[in-house]
Amino acid sequence: SKSSAAATSVELFSSSESESDEEADPSERRPESSTDLPPEYWQIQKLVKFLKGGDQTVTVLSLCHMMDLSLMQETCSKSTKNKEAIRRAGGIPLLGRLLQSPLENMLIPVVGTLQECASEESYRLAIQTEGMIQDLVRNLSRDNQELQMHCASAIFKCAEDKKTRDVVRQHNGLQPLVALLKENNNKELLAAAAGAVWKCSISTENVVKFQEFMSVETLVGLLSDQPEAVLVNVAGALGEFLRLPENRAHIRRCGGIRRLVDLLSRTNQMLLVNVTKAIGACATDKENMAIIDQLDGVRLVWSLLKNPSADVESSAAWALCPCIQNAKDSGEMVRSFVGGLEVIVNLLKSTNKEVLASICSVITKIAKDEENLAVLTDHGVVPLLARLTATTDDGLRGPLAEAIGHCCRWSSNRADFGEAGAVAPLVHFLRSKDSAVRRSTAMALHQLSKDPLNIITMHEKGVVKPLIVIMASEDEELQEAAAGCVRNIRMLALANMKSRSL
Repeated sequence: SKSSAAATSVELFSSSESESDEEADPSERRPESSTDLPPEYWQIQKLVKFLKGGDQTVTVLSLCHMMDLSLMQETCSKSTKNKEAIRRAGGIPLLGRLLQSPLENMLIPVVGTLQECASEESYRLAIQTEGMIQDLVRNLSRDNQELQMHCASAIFKCAEDKKTRDVVRQHNGLQPLVALLKENNNKELLAAAAGAVWKCSISTENVVKFQEFMSVETLVGLLSDQPEAVLVNVAGALGEFLRLPENRAHIRRCGGIRRLVDLLSRTNQMLLVNVTKAIGACATDKENMAIIDQLDGVRLVWSLLKNPSADVESSAAWALCPCIQNAKDSGEMVRSFVGGLEVIVNLLKSTNKEVLASICSVITKIAKDEENLAVLTDHGVVPLLARLTATTDDGLRGPLAEAIGHCCRWSSNRADFGEAGAVAPLVHFLRSKDSAVRRSTAMALHQLSKDPLNIITMHEKGVVKPLIVIMASEDEELQEAAAGCVRNIRMLALANMKSRSL
């Protein structure tokens, strides 16, 4: 049994402790001069030495003892120093070779150690380069739930990398993962499998393959009466699945939209991030959006803009964009949220760039309704947007320029942006290597160029040359924006020349 084996390994370890101290190479015993290394660091060094030189019995006992070192507590398995100790002692290739063993009592501690260490990038890279993903996939089909759980958890952590996701698919690992989603009695295994499905589904090729195994129905069935660890991963997987249009119709037919909306009242922040992403993907379909609106889902998403987590705020804001765009009467819907527009404007004071980018995108959608744009203006949206033009982050520049362009459609906002100092920085946005930034900037400058004072600022900052280059774009809308801006500049110049001649 594991307990008796662990007890024996303790005796083995204790009896060998003094001998190991005497025989170990000095650099192996004391790789660092720091005095704050935990005792587990030295225990791991000795256990790895046993793995290098011991027979099969010693190997099993050493691994069992490694698992006995409080691996579920923050301090052997989640300690960065201890993971580094295993790596520096040459433990990764050894674990890789042991991973090919047919013995389950050896595989469980080996994979358990690997999946704990896989939280470190160096381990994930090593697991991939040492060819361990294939072994993890193979062991998913063994009839041992503890081993399956560790394998699924390791894949979950490693599948952030595209090569890993491809290997899982190429070695037929997707179907076993879906099969594990039916293990409803083992919540730990269920959470690990759902997490692996989530990360593997980042690749569209994998989502297409998952669809062959009726995965959407299976995931929707797990959206209720489950621990939050399971719900987080299931919602994350659905968010990736819903990138494909056919799955948006599929989740509607499965009754999944109501289940997602019901989860918006939870408090787990990671769950809220994943659920809002999934709802945002659903909302890109107008039929789905009608259901979301009927279930009061937009109001619930909007309320998350007051969440203390910046990740939740930004995810909720991104989700609101398709909701506003595809609502039947979006202007009236937005106005029905008392204080909602004030919340939007106040979030422009955030220091989080992802929050700012997402809120700028929401403002773009809201500003298409004239009444709502008037309310945004009254709440001071212009100076707050103008202040953000000092950014050099292209992830924010694109949504910001688009928001400014749409806000220019109201009354004196064009002149107000100029007075707030937004025009000169926007000209610099045209130098961005990001085509989306240049596109939204050209459109914003076109709107701003309808004010004479803004034209003077643009001309002084050398806007004409980059606009002429943009006029050669194959994007007709972009061509028109750049040409319109140049035309307004030229018209003002001609008017000045005419006034001088008089």
